[in-house]
Amino acid sequence: MTASVALKQDAAPWGLLTSLDLYRCNPETIRNSEKIKAYVRELCLRIDMKPFGECQVVHFGQDERVAGFSMIQLIETSLISGHFANLTNNAYIDIFSCKPYQPDHVVAFTKDFFEAEEADVHTVKRM
Repeated sequence: MTASVALKQDAAPWGLLTSLDLYRCNPETIRNSEKIKAYVRELCLRIDMKPFGECQVVHFGQDERVAGFSMIQLIETSLISGHFANLTNNAYIDIFSCKPYQPDHVVAFTKDFFEAEEADVHTVKRM
């Protein structure tokens, strides 16, 4: 069964998703669980999000292509997640919240924190 919901074109979004693909990050930062947790704490402060529970950071992956830390932090308005790939020193981070925030601030802070040489960013309004 499929349900459809008609939305007004000018309706406010239900939430905002910012996806960051960061390339050639500082390898010492992306391989340090405490630094990843510090990033999440500071990000929550900067975008005024309230963490729900502890930030989970786990290292796994037997396949060298995907091995690295993965992170998830529930926030009262949704979640922040990421994966940090050891092989390439790349990071893939998603911030989704139904509370508004400034994606440009997230991008600048995140790129700076992980010392990424480049970043691809996609922002999607969830209706």
